Amino acid sequence: MIKPKPKKGRVIFHIDMNCFYASVEMAYNPDLKGKPLAIAGNPEERKGIIVTSSYEARAKGVKTTMTVWQARKLCPELIIMRPNFDRYRKASKEMFQMLAEITPDIQPVSIDEGYMDVTEAQHFGSPLETAKDLQQKILKELDLPCSIGIAPNKFLAKMASDMKKPLGITVLRKRELSQILWPLPIEEMYGVGEKTAAKLKKIEVETIGDLAAKDVYQLRQVLGINGERLKNRANGVDTRPVDPDAVYEFKSIGSSQTLPYDTIDEAEISKLMDQLADNVERRMKRKNAAGLSVQIMIRFHDRKTITRSKKLQSYIDSKEEILHTATELLKKHWNQEPVRLLGITIQDVDEKQNLGRQLDLFTYEKEASKEKLYTAIDTLSAKYGENVFKKWKENNRKDEELSRTSFQKDFLDDYKH
Repeated sequence: MIKPKPKKGRVIFHIDMNCFYASVEMAYNPDLKGKPLAIAGNPEERKGIIVTSSYEARAKGVKTTMTVWQARKLCPELIIMRPNFDRYRKASKEMFQMLAEITPDIQPVSIDEGYMDVTEAQHFGSPLETAKDLQQKILKELDLPCSIGIAPNKFLAKMASDMKKPLGITVLRKRELSQILWPLPIEEMYGVGEKTAAKLKKIEVETIGDLAAKDVYQLRQVLGINGERLKNRANGVDTRPVDPDAVYEFKSIGSSQTLPYDTIDEAEISKLMDQLADNVERRMKRKNAAGLSVQIMIRFHDRKTITRSKKLQSYIDSKEEILHTATELLKKHWNQEPVRLLGITIQDVDEKQNLGRQLDLFTYEKEASKEKLYTAIDTLSAKYGENVFKKWKENNRKDEELSRTSFQKDFLDDYKH
């Protein structure tokens, strides 16, 4: 249950684990401490991408999303390890359990970060004392460093946690925005990506302060409703609650992979499409979900990337249905240029139990005595097709295989168990 905003204002923490995967490996093997370490998906091939790296590696120029060969060129002595998701998941669970000892109002947003609403947790001491104690507890018991941002809302807490790393604690108050936040380059604002930053610079928004002062009408012209939202954030306005149930919300499930080499070989491309559809089906079954749209992503040899999607008449969840639609989209939109990366995503996703709950009304058709029910059924059938009334079977098969995607949310409530 989301608590109403208190009259005196909220106190929000953003907990951000520092170099999480690398830090977990160092905690597991102390001999790695102080050395340049990187975690990569596939160290042996070009498609191996750096997921995270230690501060020693970052000092040499190694960055997240950099390819393995680029990282080794910058840092020949770099130690590269494959990710160990069991290990990271266990550490994440233990970390979030420590957060839960302070407040139940926790919103995990990924395996290594989350928000806490500590407004009602003043019995632990002042917010700053609480943050210091929590940081030291995580460091002492798990041997893992973290940074904590303290602010009156989620956006400012997130910005604050990024200001001091590793092992930083930053308090960011609204009255300090002009001195601390506004001078920062617009690229450093959470929620502003490379493309958004480029659009903002075209209208002379170079800093967060420029954004805070910019005319909202002009921002709407360039960025739509998001322009107004970003302006509000720049002025320290963010009413979003810390929602413990947000972890259960997901609207899409996908899988993407870089090919070992750029190719126009249809057999290679078809093989990868089959693998991606299999990955998506597996993740759908793990979540016991179904989706109503299929999207493909194609990245070409020159890094140009396109996405194309198709809305379906009924929910799907099987590999065959996913692959059929994805292949149709590929044939229609692939220009025969060499392909570097492919992705398949199912969108408009919902859990089957929710779909079943929404459709339970129609199981009473035989007992219905009023014509309104039959009219409703006919109307919905005409609009969505008869398959909408198909009752989904419960899929109780547990898929123990870990996802290759490192930021899946399907384990973020582990700490509650």
